[in-house]
Amino acid sequence: MFGILQGQAPAKQTATDTINTLSARLSTATLLEDRRAAIQGLRSFARAYPASVASGALRNLIVCLSKDSEDVDTAKAILETLLMLFRPDENSPEASEDIAFWLADEFTQRQDNITVLLDLLDQPDFFSRLLSLQLLGSIRLAREERTQECILNAPLGISRLAAILDDRRDAIRNEGLLLLAGLTPSSSELQKLVAFENAFDRIFNIINTEGGLLQGGIIVQDCLSLLANLLRLNPSNQSFFRETGCVVKLTKLISDVVGRQDVENTAEWERTQSDKNLWGVLAVLRLFLVQGGLGTQANQNSFWQSGVLLQVLQLAFSKSTGVTIRAEALKTCADLIRGNRSLQERFAQLQVKSLLDGHDSLPNGDSQQNGVPKVYVVDGLLEVTLAEHSNVAFDARIAACDCIKAYIFNHNEIRQHFLDQAIKVYLSGVGEVTNVLTALLVPEDTFKAKDPYRQWLAAVILMHLIYDNSSAKTKAMGVTEGDAESGEEVVTFIQSLTGILVAGIEARDDERIPVGYLMLLCIWMFEDPDAVNDFLGEGNSIQSLVQAVIQGGTDLVIVQGLCAILLGIIYEFSTKDSPIPRATLHPILASRMGREQYIDRITRLREHPLLRDYEVLPQNLDPEQPTVLPEVYFDKLFVDFIKDNFSRLIRAIDRDPGMEIPVIANGIQKGISRELVDSLRTQLEDKSQSLESAKEELITLERKLGQEQADHRRSKETAAVELNRIKFINESLHKSHNDQIDELQKEHARSMDQAQKQYQSSIQAVEAQLDQVGREADEALKKVRERHAAETTDLNERIAALEANLEKANKDHIQDLKIADEEFTSQRLALESRMKRAEERSEEAETRANRAEQKLTEAEFTAAKACKLSDENEEARKGVQTELDDLLMVLQDLEEKRTNDKKRLKALGEEVSDVEEDEEEDETEAGADEVD
Repeated sequence: MFGILQGQAPAKQTATDTINTLSARLSTATLLEDRRAAIQGLRSFARAYPASVASGALRNLIVCLSKDSEDVDTAKAILETLLMLFRPDENSPEASEDIAFWLADEFTQRQDNITVLLDLLDQPDFFSRLLSLQLLGSIRLAREERTQECILNAPLGISRLAAILDDRRDAIRNEGLLLLAGLTPSSSELQKLVAFENAFDRIFNIINTEGGLLQGGIIVQDCLSLLANLLRLNPSNQSFFRETGCVVKLTKLISDVVGRQDVENTAEWERTQSDKNLWGVLAVLRLFLVQGGLGTQANQNSFWQSGVLLQVLQLAFSKSTGVTIRAEALKTCADLIRGNRSLQERFAQLQVKSLLDGHDSLPNGDSQQNGVPKVYVVDGLLEVTLAEHSNVAFDARIAACDCIKAYIFNHNEIRQHFLDQAIKVYLSGVGEVTNVLTALLVPEDTFKAKDPYRQWLAAVILMHLIYDNSSAKTKAMGVTEGDAESGEEVVTFIQSLTGILVAGIEARDDERIPVGYLMLLCIWMFEDPDAVNDFLGEGNSIQSLVQAVIQGGTDLVIVQGLCAILLGIIYEFSTKDSPIPRATLHPILASRMGREQYIDRITRLREHPLLRDYEVLPQNLDPEQPTVLPEVYFDKLFVDFIKDNFSRLIRAIDRDPGMEIPVIANGIQKGISRELVDSLRTQLEDKSQSLESAKEELITLERKLGQEQADHRRSKETAAVELNRIKFINESLHKSHNDQIDELQKEHARSMDQAQKQYQSSIQAVEAQLDQVGREADEALKKVRERHAAETTDLNERIAALEANLEKANKDHIQDLKIADEEFTSQRLALESRMKRAEERSEEAETRANRAEQKLTEAEFTAAKACKLSDENEEARKGVQTELDDLLMVLQDLEEKRTNDKKRLKALGEEVSDVEEDEEEDETEAGADEVD
């Protein structure tokens, strides 16, 4: 029995069938409750069967969303179903990334679909707002550009999204924040529109509500991300940010951190988030300070005036600040002053807390605050750069070095002052820990192993001081060691640096130390023959560098390449008068090192990843390996120098020793070919001889000129006498000419009087003639008027007679027309009665009788037309007669056909009544009589 029942049970319905049934029900349902039930059923399958639900019901779901959006429960069910389609179960067999793209395409291909979602943001319901924002976020992740376009084109689309930031419900506000942060990174149009929806004030309000930078969580970080998106590479928004007073709000955020950082004890997890927030706000500041940007200088001045720079410096020099934040703060300070001469000059007057412990003395007017020593900011930066030896503090040291480089950037006066102070401190022996020259010239062996970057950073700072600054190079070259009066050997600055470099290479010190010295010497020697001559004053240095090039191991590619470049620069800018002349230096390089090895070392250096990929490699400490020295070997200035001059450096060894390179230093050209000098001297002697000959010729010409001048004076006197004579004759002629003119004027006046009298008499005669002609014309006109009046009267009489005749003729014609119309009407009535009888008879005929009816209709139409054309009544009668003849012929044809049909019926054995035959005969005779 159970088997029978089981066999009669209906087949189990699969999930696909159920989805198809629900999709069909959704598309055909007319009641809201039915559609909601279908949507809820589809929602239960959406996560496990996203492809089936999307292919069968996606468009119907979107249609229902636009139709039933005012019903909160239905809208919620639809939005949840659509979100499940975007976020299916990972274990589902239908789960695929392509589904999200297809869904996003379906939404973004029609503007109305995105507009429906934006319209839901106007509703106060929590789920309608939240789910629509989440759905917009999912669509944006799949099709970002199309989503941006749809939101831009939607009415009040940006305004609605920006208004979400004011929602007091955190979940909705945070979701809107994430959506705006995702929409704005790549669209300047969206950035401007969002900014002008009061976004900056709303962002700062959220940050303050969340507890600021220290106590704020991930929401503050999202706010800073959105703020960065609105300001990145957008001068218009940056200007709007400044003009709306937001710089002050930004300053207050940082000042709150500086004021509370040392007081509050925060947990480690809170500190991690606050560091992220601080890093974010510093990154926002740096967006305003892009080097070479249109509004960078205005932004720098605004930040200085609002106190941002001072707050950032205090943050950087706070002992409770982490290394990462300190490094970012110092980089921000560097960007705040770089390239702004007035800020660079005022920057050195600021004071900060010292990060070093145990300051016994406070030079340069430094003071203390709350027991913490304060130093000038440049000294504080040098402390961080040169006095910090911990590997963990590397990022802060590099950032402090960048800040010093920004302080001296393109400002020769500051460079000169900085170098003077460094030389003064070096010679005095006070403050040697933070002195650049001391770090280079008196390296401590205890620091070499654990802190190779002390000498490297000092070399980088000095390199920036002397780069493209001949006066700074000259001043640095004046630093020497040893007293000549006491019999000590005098060693110059360059020779001391070279000795330390060679000793470091031979002792196999950390590679970063010789790299720093080599970078400094390469920049110093380039286009400076005096520095090259100073270097060549110690001849053993060349042999040591050549030895380092040819005997170094394969792991010293950087040092070998830099040594080869330094040797090439020395040869390139050496002269005949150098301590080691060019003619002597070239064979040493060519024989000991060789051209091929020289080119190979430089090429391998150029292809080294640390130099080749410098722009894309991180120049900081690896956070995963804080105890390992970072892979930082080069400075950006030196990298640019190598890449710009690589082709010249690689060809340096190929230059002829007899040809010196001309260099202009301090306005003086140095270095040139001696053969060229000799040839110029020969040319000068030839020119001198030519000049003597020219002087002799000049004396001869001067004598000739004197004679010609005397002749000219005589000719001039003769001409003056002749000129006076001509003037006298001219005056006489002028006087006689005036007399003649007076006589002619008198005669002309007499002639004019006579002509005027004759003219007046002529006018009087003409006036008399005109009066006579006028009188004659009046008489003639009077006669013409009388004749015209008689003719007019006669014509009026004729017109009246003609009008009477015309009226009589019209009456006669109307009478004739009425008579003709009555005759025609009677005839027409007779014809109509005949046609009716013919029609009654033709109805009994078979199908062919329809043609006769058509002809009859045409006849009626012709008769009606004839009624209207009364003037052609005779022709109309003829036309009707013709039509009737045609009708008769048709009837005869029908009779013949009927007769034939009867004969055919009789032949087939059918009976035909005689009555029908008699009726046919009567009809035929009647038709003939009518025709007659």
